[in-house]
Amino acid sequence: MSHANAALTPRHRLKVARPVVDEKYPIAEVAARFQCPWTTVKRRAERYRAGQPMQDRSSRPHTSPNKTPLPVAKWVVSLWLRKRIGPLQLAALCGIAPSTAHQILKRCRLNRLSYTDRAYTDRATGEPVRRYEHDHPGDLLHVDVTKFGDIPDGGGWRFVGRSRGRTHRAAPRYFDGVVKPRVL
Repeated sequence: MSHANAALTPRHRLKVARPVVDEKYPIAEVAARFQCPWTTVKRRAERYRAGQPMQDRSSRPHTSPNKTPLPVAKWVVSLWLRKRIGPLQLAALCGIAPSTAHQILKRCRLNRLSYTDRAYTDRATGEPVRRYEHDHPGDLLHVDVTKFGDIPDGGGWRFVGRSRGRTHRAAPRYFDGVVKPRVL
């Protein structure tokens, strides 16, 4: 989106079109004055002459001759609501392409389970959703504890190098006050 004072915003488009239509200036002269192509000036002048608005028009086509007919779309949606099957199966039942069935479901916001109402029932089974809710959030806290390898102070051989790592390896290791036997 452009800012309000940019060249050829709806307000400036009127400034481009009025000299051509109202004051009969040549299109090329107005184009040079506003530093824009003469085709743009001509298009804006024709719109102003026809009384059309100066805002940008939508690029959406006026008609969609290949759009799926409404009865077929309703049929696909009703089958989906009754049977909860995917676009491939819907396409086979309705005699349309799977991509068409998917587009219909997408247009109706039925292509994802998260779009449907999952708050009260599980759409796959129809069973009510059972949630575990605790009275005091955070009461049930789970902590995983892991034991790491017996790495000596100063780091292992990968950190301090092989020669220094051998000296660490030769040193006795203590575990709860008892010397741990070394297995080589």
